[in-house]
Amino acid sequence: MVQEGIEIGRLLRSGITGFVAGCRVSQLEVPSFGSLVRAPLGERYQIYGLIYDIHVDDDGLVRQWVTADNVDDEVIEDNRLNRNVPMEMSVMAIGHHDGDRIRHLMPPRPALSLDVIYLCGPKELVEFTSTGQFGYFRHILRNKDLPISEILAAHMHQANEAQAAAGNTTWLRDASKELITLLRDDYQTLMTVLGALSDAVPELQA
Repeated sequence: MVQEGIEIGRLLRSGITGFVAGCRVSQLEVPSFGSLVRAPLGERYQIYGLIYDIHVDDDGLVRQWVTADNVDDEVIEDNRLNRNVPMEMSVMAIGHHDGDRIRHLMPPRPALSLDVIYLCGPKELVEFTSTGQFGYFRHILRNKDLPISEILAAHMHQANEAQAAAGNTTWLRDASKELITLLRDDYQTLMTVLGALSDAVPELQA
């Protein structure tokens, strides 16, 4: 199993279907919407998930500065770097590694608070998205209350770049065909997903 992740934060709370991680605002340039991340589950298991929301909460001091005139750059930098400005990433679970192989199934139990969360590198992204027959798509599609078309577009753009760099030139079309099959009875969602994909991954129009 390839593990080359970058530490991006620590677990705040979790469940079987997903978790929330926290980190400093200064780390915001590392993770991005739709990225594949990994959380440890004991010594053997790893939980995989996709970032579907990133938000920065306010506090009393931030509210005061927002209404002030001519806030100095030094004040902004001090607020971001020297104070614990809260930034949270919400992650949906889409699979796990059980010590033997990657499975596109829910983990047997949630990860524990304060565990380190890692951003998966290209090799790990390729390994996860090449396993099986895109079984993890069903975990994304069942989250009807989330912007699944945008999540899929962001994820597939990142995965396609990693797969193409690894020489896997058919991954994108294979993944798109699987989505069409899964959504064949939901025309509205299918059109929304394909529209988002065509914007994020122009290669699909070629």
